[in-house]
Amino acid sequence: MRYIVCNTVAVLAFFLFSSAVVPVFADPDEQYAPDDVVIKLRSPMHLRRIAKRYRLAPAPIEQFGKRPIYRMRIIDGGDPVERSIQLAADPFGFVEFAEPNFITQAPEARGSSWSIGGSTTQYINQWFREPLRLQQAHQQTMGSGIKIAILDTGIDLNHPAFAGRLIQGYDFVDGDNDPTEVGTFGTNPGFGHGTHVAGLASLIAPQALIMPIRVLDPDGAGNIWVLAEALAFAADPDDNPLTQDGADIINLSLATRRETQLLEMIIGEITCGDDDDLLGGGTQCVVPGQRGIVVAAGAGNRTSSILEFPAGEGIPGLVSVGASNQANELAPFSNFGSWVDIAAPGQLILSTVPGGNYGTWNGTSMSTPLVAGAAALVRAQNPDWTASIIEQRIISSGVTITSPHPPQKRIDVAACVGQ
Repeated sequence: MRYIVCNTVAVLAFFLFSSAVVPVFADPDEQYAPDDVVIKLRSPMHLRRIAKRYRLAPAPIEQFGKRPIYRMRIIDGGDPVERSIQLAADPFGFVEFAEPNFITQAPEARGSSWSIGGSTTQYINQWFREPLRLQQAHQQTMGSGIKIAILDTGIDLNHPAFAGRLIQGYDFVDGDNDPTEVGTFGTNPGFGHGTHVAGLASLIAPQALIMPIRVLDPDGAGNIWVLAEALAFAADPDDNPLTQDGADIINLSLATRRETQLLEMIIGEITCGDDDDLLGGGTQCVVPGQRGIVVAAGAGNRTSSILEFPAGEGIPGLVSVGASNQANELAPFSNFGSWVDIAAPGQLILSTVPGGNYGTWNGTSMSTPLVAGAAALVRAQNPDWTASIIEQRIISSGVTITSPHPPQKRIDVAACVGQ
């Protein structure tokens, strides 16, 4: 992992809570790494004592930079949920938070994969181009100089659609500098997901640069620890806050039903959000210029109002994205509710897939990079706007769709840039 190899300082702030919050876990659908817990201590001097008291290996599996945040191994076969509750209730107050290392997944990896077929011309001119008013938007800006980080299964680095568009990313699954997508079509349900997603962000912002970051395996699964590491990398790849080499926009076409304090903390810092519930009422903005990074996150495909995360965090600067269809309705598979900010086309979406090919997929994962691409256009046009202002522009400029539930607006890319 980057934080071991490079010995970097993670971009996380300390929680300001006066006492640990005891987590409650009740969702039978959630999954987590079987022997891991993630803990944040008030001081690193408490690590040895906490490890011994709660039957954890004395040496962390990983440390998040130089902060007292650790991924620890349970050594007695205990359940991570139960152990997290015990840790969070530490009577001496040494533990600020504890939680299982929850699994996060590309929602489409739970269903059918993409169907291959299509040409470059069909990809460029597909059905959503007219309702999103891309031609009018591109008359204003095409996103030149903006960097979009795609945190996903990796991408096909050699796909012709990405020629001249890629900047150095990282593979947090294998721990190397090659975020190439790996897997087999028809065997691995997540294979092709990152390539498909990246192609859509690239289509909306055709002069933006793509930073591929691999956080999901070929089956489309990852965990919150890896995702948090990748978010920090996307914000500051060289671990030098004085250089503006980080992403301007981050795309997260992945989800878990468990809200986690680790992800809430890092997303709050990189968006420079100021949520009343976050870190006791304020965050430490770690992004140069204090503008924050816009994060677009998919709401999920369960036809449910149950929150999925990180889309459901409600942090300013984070846009929660549902899916619409060709009839200008909320797609039947899309999650919904007041926590979903905006819809974008997500049904019968053609994009890039491995092998230099094209394929069609359905899901909020397809909707999300369309919003990420729109955010890149807005930022290119308004470089001094904060992430929160960009989020509000995307939402307020949307057009009405047919939906019995929120969201009842669909993105209008041209309106986002004032057309």
